[in-house]
Amino acid sequence: MDPKSEVVIRQKSYLKGQVLFINAPADQLIQHLGPQIQATLWSWNFSEYQAHLRAGLHAHFSVEFPAQRVDQVVIFVPKSRELLNYILHTVAGHLSAGADIFLVGEKKGGVERAAKQLQPFGKTVKLDSARHCQFWHMTLEQTTVLKPLDSWFKHYEIQVNNEKLQIHALPGVFSQDRPDTGTTVLLTYLNQVKSGKLADFGCGAGIIGCYLAKLNTANLIYAMDVDAFALYSTQKTFEHNAIPAEQLHLQAVTGFGDAPTGLDAIISNPPFHQGIHTSYDVSEALCHEARSHLKPGGELWIVANRFLNYPALIEQRFGQCTIKADQQGFKVLYAHA
Repeated sequence: MDPKSEVVIRQKSYLKGQVLFINAPADQLIQHLGPQIQATLWSWNFSEYQAHLRAGLHAHFSVEFPAQRVDQVVIFVPKSRELLNYILHTVAGHLSAGADIFLVGEKKGGVERAAKQLQPFGKTVKLDSARHCQFWHMTLEQTTVLKPLDSWFKHYEIQVNNEKLQIHALPGVFSQDRPDTGTTVLLTYLNQVKSGKLADFGCGAGIIGCYLAKLNTANLIYAMDVDAFALYSTQKTFEHNAIPAEQLHLQAVTGFGDAPTGLDAIISNPPFHQGIHTSYDVSEALCHEARSHLKPGGELWIVANRFLNYPALIEQRFGQCTIKADQQGFKVLYAHA
């Protein structure tokens, strides 16, 4: 059981009616809450959403508030401060004054900072502190007029070789304000990628996929991510760069195993976080599984921190791994099937 869920269970007497749990972990929380609660879960993490469905729970995978009646909300603090601002605005735009809003998070995950973000909407009080987590309550006093989702995008322009790209990203999406160093290092080598059916795994705001689509109009980009906000951002990035819709195939995934087969190339700046925690499981699975998703002669291109031992993992599966670049703390790795 996630410690945040344990704290919610400790204080379940505060919960009643139609309760929306936002960003809740995939565990047994709902089963421990009792019949006074009719629970719905809103998640933008496809892996957790799938786990909720397997547990028989009423769940939504979306970037927007579920279309239903809600009496109370329990928000599990997301990693991004900007994303929490969006969530709070959306909640305050859908609930009536007097509604109960609860916030739970780990101390090292910034729950005290997050509790301060509640203050513009009403008086806050800390109800519990246990399991290195805190549980806060606010009675909603200040509702909001909802802003359209598209108003939450940040956008910027980058140039890669001879191509200019307009990047659009929602709160919480990787590289929302600027491309990260690893992506920047990788981009300059992608004009060498084999054309055809290409997978951008962990697509984020769509920087890599957009560049590959602009390089060759025959490229079909499978943009894959676990995050609904990333997938929607990629869609908007492609639209704002006037890339035809038929070049983009958006796919929510639980991991690389969900990727299509028969790919000409896989390109990735692989993710290494699960919430606030560092985890290399997803990127290591990519190294292990990539070859089985490629055509004969298909290519793998990834960028990773130079201290990670991905070349050895790739060599185990491909028999070889070429280091195309070693710059600014990152390596660009290449292998072919």
